[in-house]
Amino acid sequence: MKNLILNTDSYKTSHYVQYPLGTEFVSSYIESRGGVYANTIVFGLQAFIKAYLSKSVTKEDIDEAEIVLTAHGVPFNRDGWEYILSAYDGYLPLEIQAVPEGTLLPTNNVMVQVKNTDPKCAWLTSYIETALLRAIWYPTTVATVSKSCKAIIKRYMEETADSTDGLAFKLHDFGARGASSEESSALGAAAHLVNFMGTDTVSGLLAAKRYYGADMAGFSIPAAEHSTITSWGKPNESAAYKNMLKQFGGKDKLLAVVSDSYNLWNAIDNIWGEELIEDVKNMEGTLVVRPDSGDPVEIVSETIERLMAKFGSRYNSKGYRVLPDCIRVIQGDGVNLESIAAILEALKIRKISAENIAFGMGGELLQKVNRDTQKFAMKASAIQINGKWQDVYKDPITDPGKRSKRGRLALIKNANNNFLTIREDELGAMNNELITVYRNGDLLKEWSFEEIRELAEQQS
Repeated sequence: MKNLILNTDSYKTSHYVQYPLGTEFVSSYIESRGGVYANTIVFGLQAFIKAYLSKSVTKEDIDEAEIVLTAHGVPFNRDGWEYILSAYDGYLPLEIQAVPEGTLLPTNNVMVQVKNTDPKCAWLTSYIETALLRAIWYPTTVATVSKSCKAIIKRYMEETADSTDGLAFKLHDFGARGASSEESSALGAAAHLVNFMGTDTVSGLLAAKRYYGADMAGFSIPAAEHSTITSWGKPNESAAYKNMLKQFGGKDKLLAVVSDSYNLWNAIDNIWGEELIEDVKNMEGTLVVRPDSGDPVEIVSETIERLMAKFGSRYNSKGYRVLPDCIRVIQGDGVNLESIAAILEALKIRKISAENIAFGMGGELLQKVNRDTQKFAMKASAIQINGKWQDVYKDPITDPGKRSKRGRLALIKNANNNFLTIREDELGAMNNELITVYRNGDLLKEWSFEEIRELAEQQS
């Protein structure tokens, strides 16, 4: 699965003979043409470069590709790939420009631009589209969803909490098992960690470390699941809870316990709120109660109200109620952008502070996105034939939204500090926000995970 030659669409293999005679260079770009969100957090290109473009194509790769594609019934450009192997040691003769990762970029702007660096490889620019576009749209879309959730949570914390302390841990990634592959979960989880620091997706930690140098990008806590609670049997539910406190409780420690295996209200009112209340109060840490079924808005509100009835509450400086430090709630079922907003609004109406609740988000974070969420596309915009550049574009009368950009492109910030895509030949003395990050096998610009986080945090 790591043969880069085969990391493409079948029809791409026939394109090397479809360009006009004399074609020397092809320039293409990637953009979000719109979609659900007006801005995107750009992320993922460096991971793709390190994982795929920093490794050379080998003779074995070429041999395998020829066998597979010939049997598949499509042409194979063996001469082209053997030229890359001999002239560039198997590294792709491409130049890639991109905005810094972590940039909050308005839609309809160029975020990546790629062209071949060798006139004998003009076919290569579009050949890489499948792999490159996928490497951009997925982590960028996940980072964008995560960023949008963060904006909502932050707004409610600013309105109902004394501070936004702890915001980085208010949305926890529960999405590993719902992702389509281990690589998807790794890239998506790393994208989420651009905005937050809570995750249960271990592969995301490895991606952040391997591709962006993060020693430890995210954190978690001991937590129960239904099997560990129900294995004790219904009559011993309280013993299962008490065991969690014994195993993981203590000064400044946090632990999460799913509490709806049988009867959530009994667990809150009688077990946590009566039988084990002194254990919780005296452990000097924090128990996080997790309801896991029912309507999220109703269940979260009722859960916190019942916990307050048993454990008490205080009013913060903004007049909203807060549970004691020993007890909090995490909602991990039915969580998405809309339900987060609805839950926090319901709590606000009840004069309950957003600091009482954290969220766990699974499939909605890592899996329920697609290329059309932000209408991502990679299109050729310029071609050089016999030494002369000319525009390449599409302009379908049946769908103006698919009209593509023309010419070699640049990205600038205008007088109002807003991003604007222009033609490269109009750049003049203006600064191009696109930075050359890759050329002929070399990673020319590397961003640390911390730098990406800082850039993402600076933008709203």
